[in-house]
Amino acid sequence: MLNLISFDASPLGALGQLSLLAALAFTLGGTWLAVVGGVKADARATEAARRAVWAVFALVSLSILTLMAALLGDDFSVRYVAEHSMRASPTWIKVTSLWGALEGSILLWAWMLAGYAFILSLTLRRDALRPWALAAMYASLLFFVGICATVASPFTPLAQIPADGRGPNPALQNHWMMAVHPVLLYLGFVGLAVPFAYAVAALVTGRLSDHWVVVTRRWTLTAWAFLTAAIVAGGWWSYETLGWGGYWAWDPVENASFIPWLLATAFLHSIQIQERRGLMRSWNVWLIVLAYASTVLGTFLNRSGIVQSVHAFAGGPVGPVFLGFLAFLLVAGIGLAAWRAPHLRDEGEPPAALSREGAFLAGNWLFLVFAVMVLVGTLFPTIVEAVQGRRDTSVGPAFYNAFAIPLGLGLLLMMGVGPLLPWRRAEGQGLWRALWPLLLAGAGAAVIAYALGIRGVGVLATVGLSAYNLVGLGLLTGRALRQRGGGMVGLLREQPRRHGAYLAHVGLVVMALGIAFSSAYRQDAQVTLNVGAAPVRLLNETLALEGTREERKPYGTSAIARVRIDGRAYETRMNTYIQGGDTPFPAPAVRYGLWGDTYLVVTAFGEEGRWASVRLIESPLVSWIWWGTLIVVLGAGLTLVPPRRAPARVSALQAAPATD
Repeated sequence: MLNLISFDASPLGALGQLSLLAALAFTLGGTWLAVVGGVKADARATEAARRAVWAVFALVSLSILTLMAALLGDDFSVRYVAEHSMRASPTWIKVTSLWGALEGSILLWAWMLAGYAFILSLTLRRDALRPWALAAMYASLLFFVGICATVASPFTPLAQIPADGRGPNPALQNHWMMAVHPVLLYLGFVGLAVPFAYAVAALVTGRLSDHWVVVTRRWTLTAWAFLTAAIVAGGWWSYETLGWGGYWAWDPVENASFIPWLLATAFLHSIQIQERRGLMRSWNVWLIVLAYASTVLGTFLNRSGIVQSVHAFAGGPVGPVFLGFLAFLLVAGIGLAAWRAPHLRDEGEPPAALSREGAFLAGNWLFLVFAVMVLVGTLFPTIVEAVQGRRDTSVGPAFYNAFAIPLGLGLLLMMGVGPLLPWRRAEGQGLWRALWPLLLAGAGAAVIAYALGIRGVGVLATVGLSAYNLVGLGLLTGRALRQRGGGMVGLLREQPRRHGAYLAHVGLVVMALGIAFSSAYRQDAQVTLNVGAAPVRLLNETLALEGTREERKPYGTSAIARVRIDGRAYETRMNTYIQGGDTPFPAPAVRYGLWGDTYLVVTAFGEEGRWASVRLIESPLVSWIWWGTLIVVLGAGLTLVPPRRAPARVSALQAAPATD
């Protein structure tokens, strides 16, 4: 229901709504000024548009602070607070309630978008791209701020104020990771708006040289790092909350975050080719347009109610609006790219197969196919429902694993060989000289793994390709140290971009090993334990139930089983919340380890607490996924560090006067 402002609203609700309406007015004005600045080359209009961004950011910041104050102050005259918070909720739950439901999450998106636009306004160069990059950012702001101010306002007032609220979604208060994962995800999603804006500006002005990709590399890498951390943080939340011992289920909303990651990763690699060789201009435009559009698609899937997911919001009025904005982005991007198609043609020779750019191009095709296949699997049930009216169709992990495993192995192969190949073309002898240490290391590692009892073909291939990659990265680093002289710290300072990328690749290898082993060699068993009974041997552990108890709090109840695993006590819980009725939400006990995790979750309690049924899961190398992600993010951060110029090294021979 459209409710722009009500004079019966609470002071906080009225202030929040007024700030959103004012932000929308500044957004409309800034859009007009940016377009005028671009069409007429009017520097004054462009400068006014740039400054209008500051007002938009300040006003949206005021609105989000107002909603936070309403949540923390239990102002139930605001519908959003009444429906998604309650007095008894801990403070951190009230804070996360800001993005725990539809309207608040869109407001958070709008605030982050305004923040990115504000930072962009401070860093834009005074060139022809400036007004059109601002105009493209304003187009996204117009959509998100407009939704917040109209059909999805979090400040809608209530005529009858309840004594207490309904409380937050139980799934979102079962683990502290909900304070982290959505924020990281939105920082990644929204961050891709900036390179998209530069791509639009380059297409509108026809300035499709290397400048726009050079400028957007840092923006894209920042968004990519946030998105990487967000995806894995979501996996950790699933691992710690849902009680199934897994971290990735090819859920539609999980897939919706993975597709932009795949496309952004391809973009980060192909822009290197445009920087170095001036090639793949059309690839880069299409990749960033599709990457940003896919973030809107993911948001549409999450908020439209058309997919069934533990991560999705209930259906609301914004689904059709998001679909319309997605169509606008695609039509605008495709139209501009078609208009500038003659300028997007590569002028040089196409990449040779045996070259660095050839390896990057092959990797890009793998990323693109990967993204398309994930998209097909995600949308297939929705398409069946639209055509046949059936909601009983689902696409399970078997479909995704059938292509994800070979494509993932192919990407590991390209990741190892690409940096070792020269630009333009590799000669046969030079190629063999570069590859034989990698091939020998990979084959040797696979043989050793087989001798140690590893039999899965996919796992053996992952082990071999991991060794292949690590040896290649070691050779590249050793070569750089020999050429430069000195130590590793100096090398990182002088070449942070290159060696940050190497570090990120190391992290991806660590993650690949964690995924391969935890998927292939996970063990799962269940048992019923009696209080005071003799310990039970299950899998590789000894279990004994010490006792059970119940904890009651104003917002819910926890049934707790205290279990000893190999003599050490752990508590696993089954939480129920007022908002969730009788639906239990497990809180497992996890014994983390470098070589594997022991995961214990209670599934049932006996009468009077005399027994409890538990599920025990042994997962090797799961922690490598979390540590690998940390390495990836550190590597991405290192690539953003400006390089330090190497000190001049003048030898005595160079300093001496030349003699013939």
